[in-house]
Amino acid sequence: MSTERSGIGMTSARTRERLIQRLAEQGIRDARVLDRIRNVPRHLFVDEALASRAYEDTALPIGHGQTISQPYVVARMTEAITIGGTPEKVLEIGTGCGYQTAVLAPLAGRIYSIERIEPLLDRARERLRDLDIRNVRFKHGDGSEGWPSQAPFDGILLAAAPHALPQKLLDQLAEGGRLVAPVGPEGRQELLRFTRRKDQFLRERLGYVSFVPLLGGVT
Repeated sequence: MSTERSGIGMTSARTRERLIQRLAEQGIRDARVLDRIRNVPRHLFVDEALASRAYEDTALPIGHGQTISQPYVVARMTEAITIGGTPEKVLEIGTGCGYQTAVLAPLAGRIYSIERIEPLLDRARERLRDLDIRNVRFKHGDGSEGWPSQAPFDGILLAAAPHALPQKLLDQLAEGGRLVAPVGPEGRQELLRFTRRKDQFLRERLGYVSFVPLLGGVT
């Protein structure tokens, strides 16, 4: 691994291991997920001025009013959607800086990632290409619409919070598939997992979270 990717000082292997220990203590059990958090160079997904904080368990600003999610939340969502195996097709709504995409990539067959803010999408695409992550297809679009032409999906992951989950996203979920999303208004969001059983959706509550709101349209 290059010096740029491995990091120095606050982005060192020792700092990363402290983060992994913290996530394990908070209940992250999947060794594959912990290994991805350990090895994905999070400092490359934030501004250089924030690189020294990249392996803190906290969200950080990435511009355009958006954030890179807290590592625990990324790990929790990844674990929730990949439990029991490797989903073949995953829809990600809210590419952002691409960090969640990078963590999930080897744990899914193919990822279809939508981002409404074009400059963020362009930077994420470049970062993932630099990291030789090749199983992601990107789209500049309104994530609340999903990606109907590629449905159904074995997993759907939302990196922004709707007040109520759009039915059209549930409709794009395959039989037995899982949708993981923060749902609710700012300050009262819950991370939920929906599992499709024919026309029924089993709902599980995974804890309280804080995400930017899911907005329509593109910029």
